[in-house]
Amino acid sequence: MRIIDAKRLSPRPRRLRAALTLVLSAARGLAPLAAVLPLLLLTAGIAYALPAHAEATRYTFAVIAGTMQSPADEAPTQRLIDAIGRERDLAFVVYDGNLKGAKEACGDALFERRHALLDTSRPALFFIPGQHDWADCGTAEAGSFDPVERLDQLRQTWFADTTSMGQNPIALTRESEVSRFHPFRENVRWQLGDTVFVGLNAPSPNNHYLTAGGRNGEFEDRVIANAFWLEHAGEYAKRRDARAVVVFIQGDPDAERYERPERFAWLRFTRNTRRDGFLEFKRSLVKLAQIFRGPVLVVHCDDERASAGFAIDQPLRNDKGMLVTNLTRVAFAPRDRLNQWIQIEADFSRKPPFRVSVRDVPKQMPMPAPLSSSASQPAVSRDSSSASMPAIPSPGSASEMPPLYQSPGQASSEPQELDQQSGLPADQGGGTYGPAMSAPPGSASHVPGTAASSVQRGP
Repeated sequence: MRIIDAKRLSPRPRRLRAALTLVLSAARGLAPLAAVLPLLLLTAGIAYALPAHAEATRYTFAVIAGTMQSPADEAPTQRLIDAIGRERDLAFVVYDGNLKGAKEACGDALFERRHALLDTSRPALFFIPGQHDWADCGTAEAGSFDPVERLDQLRQTWFADTTSMGQNPIALTRESEVSRFHPFRENVRWQLGDTVFVGLNAPSPNNHYLTAGGRNGEFEDRVIANAFWLEHAGEYAKRRDARAVVVFIQGDPDAERYERPERFAWLRFTRNTRRDGFLEFKRSLVKLAQIFRGPVLVVHCDDERASAGFAIDQPLRNDKGMLVTNLTRVAFAPRDRLNQWIQIEADFSRKPPFRVSVRDVPKQMPMPAPLSSSASQPAVSRDSSSASMPAIPSPGSASEMPPLYQSPGQASSEPQELDQQSGLPADQGGGTYGPAMSAPPGSASHVPGTAASSVQRGP
C-alpha cells in the first residue's frame, strides 16, 4: 500500500522563481558560478517534478452516498465500488454519508463491517459522516444510542488516521491538528493538483439542530468548528495559488432559503418556528467565496429534488442580497443508488472546468463474493498534498450571528439555459434565486463558470 503525497513532487513557486532568477543572473555575469551550481541542480529536480504536478490539472473523482440501508445492500455496494475502481484515471471516491440505514442499530460491529467494505476501494476513499451515522442514532429503531457518543466513537475509529481509506490512500489534514478544535477529526482537507478539497460534518436533518431548551452544545461547537475550517480552507487555497475549492457535506443546507438580516426585527410579533440549522454554514460558504475568488463547488446529497440524478445551481446570496457568482452547488441523488454513481471531471484548460455526469455499473458485472479480511487490490499512484496550517483568526461564536427571519418563497427547479458570459441561468425566476439545472441519466452537465467578481447584484 502506497500513501501518496504530492508535496514531495511539486515545488514551491517561490523556490522555483528564485532558482530561475539566479540562473539568469549567472548567464548575464551578475552572479558567481559557485553560487549558481547548487541552484542548477535544484532547478533540474524541479523540472523533473513538474510533469507529475501538471497532470493533476485534469482529474476525475466519484461520489456515492447512502448505498447501504440493510445487510442485503452490502454485496451490491461492493460491486459498485469495484466498478468505480475499474474507471481509468479516477483519482478518488467520496462516500458522502449514511453508511447505514435509519432502521439499522448503530452498533460497533456494524460500523466495523462497513468500514472493512469501504476500505477495499481501489482508489482512495474519503468518508463524510451523515445523518444515519450518528445524528439519528437516538431513535428506538437505531438502538436508542446517544448521538454524541456515537459521533465520538466514529472519531476514534473511522477518523483516527492521517490518510484516507482505500487501497491507495491519500494524505490529508484534519481539523483536530488545531488544538482548539481537537475533537473535530471528521473535518478534513486534502489537495489534488490545483484543487483544495474539504469535508465537513453537517448532516441532515437541519444540521442536527435541537429545539430542546438550554444550550445546544454539540451544534454550537460544531458550527464554530465548521466556520473556522471553511475560512481556513479559503486562506490555504489562496496562499497555495489553487484554482478551485470543493466542499463536501452530507446534509441538504436548503440553499434557496435565503434569510436577509433586517433592521428593527424586534418589532415583529411573529417569528419563524423552524430555526435554520444551516444558516451559519451558508454564511460561512459566502465568506469562503469572498476569501477565495476562484470557483467554489459545494457537493451534497439531495433525495428530493435531483430526480434526474443531480442538479446544478448557484443559489446563495450574501447579506446584501447580491448573488455569489463564484459558488456553485451540485445536489445529487442517483435514481438507482446501488448501480449508479456521480462522476465529476475537472479540466482547467476549459471553461467551466467541472463536468458532472451519472455513470452506471456494467450490467454484466457479477456480484462479488462475501468480503474477506484478506481482500486486497492492486495499487494505483495518485497526486495529493498536505501542508501546515497558517494562523487564521477564530470566527465568532454562534450567538454572535445575526437574528433569524422568515425565508422567502422557493425557487423553480425547471431546467433553463445559461448565460454565455456569466454562466448563470438566463432567467432568474422573479429575482429571488437562480433555478436549478438538471440532466438526464448518462448525460454530462457543465458547472457554471466564475464571473469577474465574486458577487453579482441581484435583479
